[in-house]
Amino acid sequence: MEEFVASTIRVSVPIALAATASLFAVRAGIFHLGIEGLMLSGAFTAVGIAHRTGSLILAVSGAVVISAVVSWIYWLLMEKLGANAVITGLGITGFSLGATSYFLVVIFGQRGRLHSPVRLPRPVTGTQEGLAAYVNELSILGWMTPLLLLLSWFLMRRSQFGLRLTAVGTYSYGARAAGIDEGRIRLQAMMLTSVGVALAGTELALGGLSAFTHGMTNGRGFIALAAALFGLLHPIGTAAASTFFGAAEAIGVVTQVRGITVLPRPLILTIPFVLTILAVTLGAAVRKRSHTLRDKEADVGQP
Repeated sequence: MEEFVASTIRVSVPIALAATASLFAVRAGIFHLGIEGLMLSGAFTAVGIAHRTGSLILAVSGAVVISAVVSWIYWLLMEKLGANAVITGLGITGFSLGATSYFLVVIFGQRGRLHSPVRLPRPVTGTQEGLAAYVNELSILGWMTPLLLLLSWFLMRRSQFGLRLTAVGTYSYGARAAGIDEGRIRLQAMMLTSVGVALAGTELALGGLSAFTHGMTNGRGFIALAAALFGLLHPIGTAAASTFFGAAEAIGVVTQVRGITVLPRPLILTIPFVLTILAVTLGAAVRKRSHTLRDKEADVGQP
């Protein structure tokens, strides 16, 4: 049980970071399907810089910078050129998948995998007993995740920026009438999203494996976006949904480590994606029912 809980916590960290970061973009009215690509680019950049310099600080900084640059290009295509957000996001994800594979060979002369000489610090390591066993081998970013979630909650729910962000995403006409610069708010939201997703990619690459492998995000960016939707676009709900998806992935990890063969391994590995589809479907049904009930109550209240 301790092994499963510890694995769930570790696996949930990159999903929670990416999911919480995606809230800023989604609340600004951008259905950000480029999360997967940004996460992959961040992971590749972090490992690549760490491999060349051996500096953890430069690795994390580089991941944030490359994610911010790609996000700025994403914003430019949407805001200035009128590109469709969904198509552009998918294009960024596809480009990141191909570019990381290409540069892995061209720059580093490696195929499929690149190792890092450094990794994120782990406050608790080795065999532990008691409560320490649940956070064993958890990186420093994992320890910082609750603080980052709290900061995101404050920005979205208790700040003027959060009010403007919600106004732009839900009622853009009213936001413009109030004198809010929609383009500027969306750019700020994209930059905040880029930082969180870059940290998620860094955690994935340097928090556990200390290496980059081709396509290592393996759909986690899309799962993170699903967690944000399933969590009703609230930081706390998103964190809970991320833990739920993390537990689903941890089942595959634990069964593989222990050699449990009740079900075929490929079938076990599909569990997170099946649960993602079910969660998104359930969330959509609940929101539709809620809107229907609210409309009925409004009709009843009319004279």
